[in-house]
Amino acid sequence: MTNTYERLRAILVKDYKLEPERVTLDAPLEALGIDSLELAEMLFNVEDEFHVILPSEAVELPTIGDVVAFIDGLIATQGGHADFSEAVTLPSLLTP
Repeated sequence: MTNTYERLRAILVKDYKLEPERVTLDAPLEALGIDSLELAEMLFNVEDEFHVILPSEAVELPTIGDVVAFIDGLIATQGGHADFSEAVTLPSLLTP
């Protein structure tokens, strides 16, 4: 069974052409060259891959480990079954 980190890492390596060894739990997204537009795209991919919906409040996710913990929390609370009728808009997530 593949864990959240491995699945997220696969997304980042594929979509952002990152070298796998650079995608560590303590790697800052900014240091990987992932800007706010790419973060928005990544979050859409997270919703699709993990079958969760993102909350409407802004979330600070500076490292890969933070993203993994965030995803794991969503899976735990949502059971991995997204109800997209209440999906949030991306601007509400990206506001500081």
